[in-house]
Amino acid sequence: MTKAALPSWVQAELQRVPQASEQGQLRQAQAVQAVAARFDSRKKRVVVDMANGASFSFPPALAQGLADARPAELAVIEISPMGTGLHWPQLDADLSVEGLLTGVFGSRAWMREHAARAGRVTSPQKAIAARNNGVKGGRPRKAMAD
Repeated sequence: MTKAALPSWVQAELQRVPQASEQGQLRQAQAVQAVAARFDSRKKRVVVDMANGASFSFPPALAQGLADARPAELAVIEISPMGTGLHWPQLDADLSVEGLLTGVFGSRAWMREHAARAGRVTSPQKAIAARNNGVKGGRPRKAMAD
């Protein structure tokens, strides 16, 4: 079948191939994709450079598997072939770039434990609030459902 013998709808689709290809390349460039990652020992942060030109950083203490690592271990970072994940081979730690961007620094169980520890932190402000609450009669009771 020659090009002239193709139905008109097929010919129209073939004419759209270059534009569709360009759009696909544009979408791929806009995807969440890391192109470089390093540990900045001066600022004590992991810095991730993205394909779209943006970059972000985070303290290793927030991330599962990185909290107790030495700077030399944090310095060796591998990026997955698609740029969607980071791997620290010396620590056997893996984190997704998309997860890091949304504030997910580990597994659900790890994040739950991390949040629970954060809630147990004491501070002078929490102590004052607890004393003030006690003076008022303590924490209000939960209302009973009818």
